[in-house]
Amino acid sequence: MAIGTRVALRIEYLGTSYCGWQAQPHLPVATVQECLEQALGKVADQPVTTHCAGRTDTGVHGFAQIAHFDDPVGRSGKAWVMGANGQLPPDIRIHWAHPVDQSFHARHSALARRYRYVVANTTVRPAHLASLVTWQRRPLAVETMSAAAEALVGSHDFSAFRAAQCQANSPIREVYSLEVRRWNDFVVLDIAANAFLHHMVRNMAGALMSVGTGSRPVDWLHELLASRDRTLGADTASSAGLYLVGVDYPADYGLPSTPAGPSWLTGYV
Repeated sequence: MAIGTRVALRIEYLGTSYCGWQAQPHLPVATVQECLEQALGKVADQPVTTHCAGRTDTGVHGFAQIAHFDDPVGRSGKAWVMGANGQLPPDIRIHWAHPVDQSFHARHSALARRYRYVVANTTVRPAHLASLVTWQRRPLAVETMSAAAEALVGSHDFSAFRAAQCQANSPIREVYSLEVRRWNDFVVLDIAANAFLHHMVRNMAGALMSVGTGSRPVDWLHELLASRDRTLGADTASSAGLYLVGVDYPADYGLPSTPAGPSWLTGYV
């Protein structure tokens, strides 16, 4: 790649040990962005600044986070991947580095973000997946949850599902799809939208689980959405079960396709 080439990256990370994606001063724990920029900076032997598609929260995982930076030294894609991965901690990995047009922006060029929320619906909390899933011991009625989820699809004011500290200028977002399915011992929520508010997916997951356990009626989500009042909602679901699994861009950028994830959910499509 020539010096100044814009490079897009696909990054996978386990968010358990990090204070989210975004680098911030005076945090007691590192962020994913800090670790990534330090690794890229060592490859470049100078500071490198990255921009991401979605600023995931503390504990949230990235299976297909997309970021970009401008190459200051003219390395190849393979050199960026292998060099940075050699400097990164084992719970953060770059899968590819792809040259893109200067018009590309990881955040502003995105057409949609796709999140997956995974709930272990078992009588005993799974030990091996403790930081990878949310646990709900009470049986979840998936059909009821699916029916309730229909109220959240479309363009709405999602004030009832945004965190109090959310800094977005507008609560209006468009949810393109929201599916709830059971797979073995797991209940999986798949949601795609143009963008998300702070804690929006986790608040949706908490509300849907309240419906699934029978604590709330199926039409409650419609009423909650119309209320625009976060205090009337369910508890915010744990960050452990949340994954950024994909970001969609115009095909003209030619980014590599992303497999279904997370990888441990083998066999689920």
